[in-house]
Amino acid sequence: MPTGRKYDIVLFGATGFTGELTAEYLARTAPAATRWALAGRNEAKLTAVRSKLAAIDPALAELDLLTADVTDPASLRAVAEAARVVITTVGPYINFGDPLVAACAEAGTDYVDLTGEPEFVDQTYLRHHARAVETGARIVHCCGFESIPYDLGAYFTVQQLPEGVPITMEGFVSASGIFSGGTFHSAVTAFSRLRSSAKAASDRRKAEGRPVGRKVRGVAGKPRHESAVEAWALPAPTVDPQIVLRSARALDRYGPEFSYGHYLAIKKLPVALGLAGGVAGLVALAQVPFARNWLLGRKKAGDGPTAERRAKSWFRVRFIAEGGGKRVVTEVSGGDPGYGETAKMLGESALCLAFDKLPKTSGQVTTAMAMGDALTDRVIAAGIKFSVLEGPS
Repeated sequence: MPTGRKYDIVLFGATGFTGELTAEYLARTAPAATRWALAGRNEAKLTAVRSKLAAIDPALAELDLLTADVTDPASLRAVAEAARVVITTVGPYINFGDPLVAACAEAGTDYVDLTGEPEFVDQTYLRHHARAVETGARIVHCCGFESIPYDLGAYFTVQQLPEGVPITMEGFVSASGIFSGGTFHSAVTAFSRLRSSAKAASDRRKAEGRPVGRKVRGVAGKPRHESAVEAWALPAPTVDPQIVLRSARALDRYGPEFSYGHYLAIKKLPVALGLAGGVAGLVALAQVPFARNWLLGRKKAGDGPTAERRAKSWFRVRFIAEGGGKRVVTEVSGGDPGYGETAKMLGESALCLAFDKLPKTSGQVTTAMAMGDALTDRVIAAGIKFSVLEGPS
């Protein structure tokens, strides 16, 4: 962890929908002694956010504001060199994220984001992992609903089973919520880049290698009705299982053999069929520039669900695992997945890196690798539930 920095945490993108929620979360929960600041390209909007934070805590009326833009490398370098940890909510990350990762890797500054974009994660590994290892920076992507419930949930589940045994695990995701404009833009952008995303994944596999003496594999699976969750299970080829598998490759606690399958759990078959068809339609439209621009125009990047709608939203991830002759069923659950809980998880990730005693890691790492039990304890204390529903038996 870098010392002698002016700030413990800098939040970049505080004027966006999720950025402002994260700022409000830090305003309510960060220790009083935390030295933090807001960063973004529009000082007037930053000032407006600071005024809202001052209504939560009057001391924040003097919170520092840093002007920085992804098109200005010097401004990003100044932010990275001033902070111990940088949070960024500025997406789509494939368009806007790389310069800040580069600045943090160069400065030895810890970095967290809430991306769900596999191509971006793979590209930053290829471009910046080696330098971050040299400087000691911890680059931790996917610190929101993607992918903390799955990464830490799988880590929690593994710990309920015997050590040193092969483990098979499946995760089933149920959620209720509405996408923000920023999330929609990220998804459409990712759908339009499937070929380049596949190439980045292939290049990473060649560069990264695989663990020696252990086997870790993903299971694609097929659509089916799963009685254990009383729902239709649809394979979900998102960034989440990729993060789970990277943690499994890095940590011996996942056993000599580990396999993981990741699914959406949908109660009603017509809804499951409609979801699959809707995603296929979005993917097809995203390949055509005119149609893609039309889609992106349907939602503004700063739009998001109301507080009332977020209060009614929820998520639940059920894990079913077997190993060493034992079977365990666990669950991670919480409220509004995309925004309220994501701001909570992102904020706690930054606080964990800034203040907790953690395993020594560097480079691009997952939440389980970098923070493990410490972050699990933090998000539990913040209200996200980790439960053992059955077993081990």
